[in-house]
Amino acid sequence: MLPRIARAACLALALTAGAAKAGDLADFNAAAEAVASHNRVAIGYLRTGNTDLASLEIDRTREAWGALQQRFGGRRPDFFVGNRVYGKIFTGVSARLVGAALLLNAGRPDAAADSLNAIRGDFYELRKTAGIAVLADCVRDANAAMDALMVYNDRALDWTKAETSYGIAGKASIYGHVLERCDGMAGDAVRKGPEFRRLIDGAKASLALIPQAVANRDGDLLHRVLIELRSFDNLLAFRFG
Repeated sequence: MLPRIARAACLALALTAGAAKAGDLADFNAAAEAVASHNRVAIGYLRTGNTDLASLEIDRTREAWGALQQRFGGRRPDFFVGNRVYGKIFTGVSARLVGAALLLNAGRPDAAADSLNAIRGDFYELRKTAGIAVLADCVRDANAAMDALMVYNDRALDWTKAETSYGIAGKASIYGHVLERCDGMAGDAVRKGPEFRRLIDGAKASLALIPQAVANRDGDLLHRVLIELRSFDNLLAFRFG
């Protein structure tokens, strides 16, 4: 009887530890998303030239970052124990936020945006080294795939070269696969939300036109499709990246 009780107690402790471990990570991810949400809005305002609102969002990003630091600066979640990037991010993000504010005040919004975009990269690297995947990181992968596809946004493409058609089709396929992955990993509330559906389904509809553009060697159609895709891609990054 006692061994059975002991086994039950050990199982309960293990389950409790597992729940605490998962809870710490969920809380960290939620705090990181609070930082990211203000950060991407600031980047969006800088892109549209609204520096006053960008400055306000940078301040809010710093507040959210301060809350994350207070909660997790001295006690990292178990998922990050021994992670070499974890300690580095606490100095790196702070420096980038200070730098972004100084650059914006100095009239250099593009450089400020670069600092804020680098914060996306900091969190991306941290989660990647820990084997953690969240929607924001998938959207970042989609942005990179779209960058590779935008290389073909050139009405003077040489359609006589086989690598032109193969390259466009290949890059479009990669982008489509990444979008499918993002769609699959989004939480139910996000996946079913009208904004997310409009962006994902709109991008998929645009991608479906690329084979037609390639088959007809239609540079004008390809240009229009790529511009549409870039618009969807930017909005995905602004809202979910």
